Amino acid sequence: MNQKENNPRRRTLKKMAGVGLAGMLAPGLSQRLLAAERQLPDALKGNVNHSVCRWCYNDIAFEDLCKAAVEIGLKSIELAGPEEWPVLKKYGLDCAMPWGAGLGIERGWNNPELHEELIKSYEEVIPKVAAAGYKQIICFSGNRNGLDDTKGIENCAMGLKKIMPVAEKHGVIMCMELLNSKVNHKDYQADHTAWGVEVCKAVGSENIKLLYDIYHMQIMEGDVIATIKEYHPYISHYHTGGVPGRNEIDESQELYYPAIMKAILETGYQGYVGQEFIPKRPDKLASLKQGVEICDV
Repeated sequence: MNQKENNPRRRTLKKMAGVGLAGMLAPGLSQRLLAAERQLPDALKGNVNHSVCRWCYNDIAFEDLCKAAVEIGLKSIELAGPEEWPVLKKYGLDCAMPWGAGLGIERGWNNPELHEELIKSYEEVIPKVAAAGYKQIICFSGNRNGLDDTKGIENCAMGLKKIMPVAEKHGVIMCMELLNSKVNHKDYQADHTAWGVEVCKAVGSENIKLLYDIYHMQIMEGDVIATIKEYHPYISHYHTGGVPGRNEIDESQELYYPAIMKAILETGYQGYVGQEFIPKRPDKLASLKQGVEICDV
């Protein structure tokens, strides 16, 4: 199996638009989840809107993840497709970053040959996002495939301008994710914050923003807090992850998330912060709980 096929997030993103509800967990695991929930804190501070990315917990049935999320104090489970939105509503959970449109990470807006298909996809899904009460939808630049950065910006802007009337009409933000091209997503074009900002400027709409993934941008450019302070007007969502390894965000990695969260709040940000690390420990919900507590400044 090659690296492309073996990337769990890539495989999951390809499937999310049509994902059905997961089956119930075995009784023993359900009991363990409930026991973990009973140990969770009564309340969080309320300064950060906490979310979690679905794909990091694919081996936990979706409804069980919803139950645990509520107990932990999460307000959202994201990167969930339309089939899962009714379950989120059942538990009073938001979907801070819905999935359901597009052609995946590698085939994005920097390729004019894909614009017609991308526009059709987002035209179909954006109204559904708005009808569900959600405010954003994820999108991707796509891989370079030999394209220089200037032309990539032009191509993205050309395509995104065509979908902006639909996004603006429904009040939905197209949020382009910044990913690293060094470790996880070789050749991905939106791999630096400044490049993504130039795309936003070229489109010229408040309905195109960036998903600043702290893990990915630490790998590509570092200087996380200064970058957030400089470019926060163009950022509408944040993801976490431990560096190196994309695992727990505790003292085992190089980023200090309490300071990063404080810097985000100081910009006036009122959106969500999505936990997007892959737990290494057997008790994945305990790791999620810990990550939320670390970020709850």
